[in-house]
Amino acid sequence: MTPAETDRLVAWLVRRGLEGTGESDLLRLFCEKCGAAGLPVNRGLMFMDTLHPVHEGRIFFWRNDGGEDAGPVRDYGPSNQGEMAAAWQRSPFFHLLQTGGEELRRRIGFGDAADYVIIQEMKDAGHTDYVLFVHRFAAEGTIGEMDCFYSAWSTKHADGFTEANIEALRRLAPALGLAAKSASLARIAGTLVDVYLGRDAGQRVLQGRIQRGIADRIEAVLWFSDLRSFTAITDTARPVEIIPLLNDYAEAVITSIHQEGGDVLKLIGDGTLAIFRADDRGTACVSALRAEAEMRRRVAELNDRRKAAERPTTSVYVGLHVGAVFYGNIGSVDRLDFTVVGPAVNETSRIASMCRSVDRPLLISSAFASALPEAERATLVSVGRFALRGVGRAQELYTLDPENLLNRR
Repeated sequence: MTPAETDRLVAWLVRRGLEGTGESDLLRLFCEKCGAAGLPVNRGLMFMDTLHPVHEGRIFFWRNDGGEDAGPVRDYGPSNQGEMAAAWQRSPFFHLLQTGGEELRRRIGFGDAADYVIIQEMKDAGHTDYVLFVHRFAAEGTIGEMDCFYSAWSTKHADGFTEANIEALRRLAPALGLAAKSASLARIAGTLVDVYLGRDAGQRVLQGRIQRGIADRIEAVLWFSDLRSFTAITDTARPVEIIPLLNDYAEAVITSIHQEGGDVLKLIGDGTLAIFRADDRGTACVSALRAEAEMRRRVAELNDRRKAAERPTTSVYVGLHVGAVFYGNIGSVDRLDFTVVGPAVNETSRIASMCRSVDRPLLISSAFASALPEAERATLVSVGRFALRGVGRAQELYTLDPENLLNRR
């Protein structure tokens, strides 16, 4: 690869970074262009840590040397515990981090030691030369654990990499890292808004709906749920049990809502506010009932596990309603919340709170009941007419026939 070809590939990487090319395509196209320009890369990988509630980072692979392909992408978990930590500490990347180095090369086809597991694997696969780089970010460019760009390159060429090849990789790897970081930051932004705002609200924010006071009037099915006797549990359980308990039950509730197409907008202590939307109101109502049924199933399984471990258990109260709400940005100029507001939201909360008074795990408004298709409406029974606190008119509330509820547990 000539210096001019290297310059052209650097320019190509810059363009791709600005265009937002995903990391898998970026690595594949980059390696193919290297090969076309005379830089004989047979395997390449790149990775960096990320900001994600489950994964520590993501590794991207490329190869053209035959053999079994493990796939172009692999997520990895925390590297500071268990076998993952041991494997990381045995890697050449960890060695460079510890020593402050930026580059490590082993000409394994010409007598250099294969002193790391990954390098021995390359040698066993017939590779002759292996080089890896660590490019560190400045403190201002670090997000969470995302503080370095790691890459590694190997060849099966009979002569290995030439010095010109190595010099080209030294110039190209930082440009590749910058393009990959651009794509990774976009993905991190998407993850953060989805996790903290909800999927639909997060996408609206990323699309530019961030101006204070902008809200859409929408028709939506509203879900409000909270945990039974949560205050009593917090008074009697060990403090270390409270957050795991909240996480366990929130997982059951949120996963069920998402599975049926709902969007969780807010977690309020042990409470969950969500919406379901569809072109047809009845379809959205059915989705909410399916989510409630799935949630009951998950909670039953969760309680069996927690009881076996002698940990505190509870159940979930759910209120369902349907009505018009305002959906958008509310707050101050420097602290906004993307949520739903309106009388229907308050009414849903009051309906959920009535579950305690009437000793029912699920209460449904008359508006929700009226919107259901006939088959689902036939499964409801009235629990009476109630004046809800803060709501101007009394209304009849419904629940599922007790036999149906018993069958779903």
